Amino acid sequence: MKPIESLFQGVNVVNIGIEMFKDDIARQGAPVVHLDWRPPGGSNPAVVAALDKLADPALAERIERANEQAVQRIINSHPVLVGYGRAIDVVPGMTKTTILHAGPPIAWERMNGAMRGAVTGALVFEGLATDLEDAARVAASGAITFSPCHEHACVGSMAGVTSASMYMHIVKNKTYGNVAYTNLSEQMAKILRMGANDASVIERLNWMRDVLGPMLKAALERAGEIDLRLMLSQALHMGDECHNRNVAGTTLLIQALAPHILEAEGFTTAQKRQVFDFVASSDYFSGPTWMALCKCALDAAHGVPDSTIVTTMCRNGVEFGIRISGIPGNTWFTGPAQRVVGPMFAGYKPEDSGLDIGDSAITETYGIGGFAMATAPAIVALVGGTIDDAIGFSVRMSEITTAENPNVTIPLLDFKGISTGIDIRKVVQTGILPVINTAIAHKDAGVGMIGAGITYPPAECFYQALLAFSAKLSGEH
Repeated sequence: MKPIESLFQGVNVVNIGIEMFKDDIARQGAPVVHLDWRPPGGSNPAVVAALDKLADPALAERIERANEQAVQRIINSHPVLVGYGRAIDVVPGMTKTTILHAGPPIAWERMNGAMRGAVTGALVFEGLATDLEDAARVAASGAITFSPCHEHACVGSMAGVTSASMYMHIVKNKTYGNVAYTNLSEQMAKILRMGANDASVIERLNWMRDVLGPMLKAALERAGEIDLRLMLSQALHMGDECHNRNVAGTTLLIQALAPHILEAEGFTTAQKRQVFDFVASSDYFSGPTWMALCKCALDAAHGVPDSTIVTTMCRNGVEFGIRISGIPGNTWFTGPAQRVVGPMFAGYKPEDSGLDIGDSAITETYGIGGFAMATAPAIVALVGGTIDDAIGFSVRMSEITTAENPNVTIPLLDFKGISTGIDIRKVVQTGILPVINTAIAHKDAGVGMIGAGITYPPAECFYQALLAFSAKLSGEH
């Protein structure tokens, strides 16, 4: 043994800071534990001062009471699927020339390739443009109103592009009465939400408008309602995390719909077979359904005075945006969208990928998806990492949340409720960012999905929110 190596014999080490030191010590055969610690607020003096201000006992008590109220509204929410309908008929503020998109507000000029591809495809689908070239001209002309899905009680996967003729889920909160919407899954082929927009994409959208949507509408009219909260809990117990793994959720949803689809009048047997074949083509059929459930619950918690609970996380491919309960309305706190790190499909490289995009992080905001990966260890085959990573994510997210949701539990963690109620103070204090698992869209329009992986929000969102909340609470403006 070299003399330097003897330094670590009989020593138990706790490493704080740079993780490579832990690896060096471990190579010497010494027991070592790494403490993943970083300075609060990224060492930003203004952010640290805001944290200190909010730690004042009187303010802290007000915040805790408000957060308890907000989180209980999330937990007590009981979303049910009550129908399907065209966006123009059901979505607040929708017009024939409105295009809703994922993430915080963004103008056509700043949209990335995937969102531009989805917008131009939707304009052709709606008959507002003759072809993709004409659609780009129309999009830039000022004739189209672009608006975030979230500002219309909606959510949308990936680019999130939603237009007037698209059929939507209608999800009602039985506890608080609010309603949320999202469009139907195009499944996982070359699809609009990933930025694809060729003739096959438009043909599928036409079929969804003319056959799939009306058939689902007729089926739900017969069914009355479907208890989504109960179904979500069942799906997690069967191995889904209900963001990117939806094997059980889709099986449960189509099982509930199937008898009513079969009995729906005005459709041929061939059309019904088409619908069942379409659902069978991808497990993602129920993915948007869980997004609408989460949106419905979180909207019920938005606008609680003095609350630091995050009610929205979303991204438009350029910026990541959050909203918090204690600053009501549509006040966005943004930072740059991040890279998604994970396995790529054959033939693609990381440099082909666009930045993080989509409203589907509403699932993590609620406590499923990346927060519940311990329920779905098989998800690592899609997004990368190990089973230990998946379990670790679910455990670690409890450090930045306020409560556990007893209605939705994780069997592998002794039926622990999913971690619910992201608190911006805890995120800023610990430096732990919410984990998100997500698909990767190509950076250019017209290509589609090229992989999946793990990403995180930019810390700037939470710093901005904390500073604004601190100023509001202290009456500085």
